Amino acid sequence: MTESKELQAKAKHEVATPAEQTRPGLVFTPEVDIFETDQEITLLADMPGVAADQVTIDLRDGLLTISGDVKPWEGPEETDVLVEFEIGKYYRQFTLSDAIDQDKIDAKLEDGVLRLTLPKAQKAVPRQIAVKAG
Repeated sequence: MTESKELQAKAKHEVATPAEQTRPGLVFTPEVDIFETDQEITLLADMPGVAADQVTIDLRDGLLTISGDVKPWEGPEETDVLVEFEIGKYYRQFTLSDAIDQDKIDAKLEDGVLRLTLPKAQKAVPRQIAVKAG
């Protein structure tokens, strides 16, 4: 007996902002994966439709803010027939601890996925302490 599983597309989730928006349009929360090694934490944020020059990464007082704009695909000569790609802005925030070396954070956008590499500060990296005899 074999099990079949359905594959369902995951839709963008609109952010419920606690404050009033100052700009019109939808705001989405990008889905993320976070994993770590002894040396760094890696954050992957799914931001389809966002170009690298439309991504903003802001770091202030330990608060990392990721945002990016999804622009319409059609050109000035084209007329919409069917539009299923939602246009709007991605927005998500993370609080960083002192365990992250904030001066060495690296960001790369490839195939609609933002990859942030958050190196751990030397004091946060696990290490072995040698025990001396006598």
